[in-house]
Amino acid sequence: MSDSWLDGIPSHEREKIRRRLRSPEEYEKLRDKVKGPEDLEKEMEKNEAMAELRFALETEPAIHDALKTKIESDIREQGIENIVEKLDAVDAQKQIEQGKFRVTVSAHPTSHHDQLSVMPEGTVQEKIPLKTQISDQYIGQFQKRL
Repeated sequence: MSDSWLDGIPSHEREKIRRRLRSPEEYEKLRDKVKGPEDLEKEMEKNEAMAELRFALETEPAIHDALKTKIESDIREQGIENIVEKLDAVDAQKQIEQGKFRVTVSAHPTSHHDQLSVMPEGTVQEKIPLKTQISDQYIGQFQKRL
């Protein structure tokens, strides 16, 4: 099978690309990106847990309310800055501190991995991710319940 995407570019450019891809540095970078079976298994388990939690939050109000209550109590005990990643709007911070929010599972804005987020009630429904450590802690507690 030929490199069909390479066929459309000039031969000197093709050779530069092939040389670069054969370099030891590029090969090492590529190897670093490749995940092993253990990493893939962990990632699949985490994705499965996130899917189950998302489904439970949407279909079982008791689980949503219990998680919301736990987040509210942690905010009161530890402070909002220790629970959520960042808050730009003061209104959102007030609503979260008052318990006027929904708990959702959404993609983190920078890492794009699913994690727990809070969404203040109101007209602007911005999803504010919880800190990764806190989110993982809640997910672990959810998995122990099952």
